[in-house]
Amino acid sequence: MNLNQSDHIIVKLKNVVVETACGVHPWERHPERPNKLSIDVTLFAKLQHRRLQEFGYIDYDQIRDFLKQFPARPHTDLLETLLDEIVDKCFADERVGACQVSIMKLSIFNEVEAAGVEVYRTRAQWK
Repeated sequence: MNLNQSDHIIVKLKNVVVETACGVHPWERHPERPNKLSIDVTLFAKLQHRRLQEFGYIDYDQIRDFLKQFPARPHTDLLETLLDEIVDKCFADERVGACQVSIMKLSIFNEVEAAGVEVYRTRAQWK
């Protein structure tokens, strides 16, 4: 999605902090010590109306509700698996043409504030 060729609305969830069992390191496999994650989600939707109120709104509650379920998830080895699932939720609204999702493990290493992965996906490539 080339943001320079048309008008877009950008909808964000920033720094959603959740805990979940994830990771491939041996110390990440203890269910009593889940990883604390910071998740950012950005949705891009093409605007075809002069006024935003004519567009309506993109409901990010579905994504937020999904993220709030993370503490009850079974252990997931890769953050990339979580990214794919979040991207699927992003594209539940047909108007979303692209999304950017970042997942950072907080406090994973003593000398690092956070470590993680980020993806930018377009609907055309996601299908």
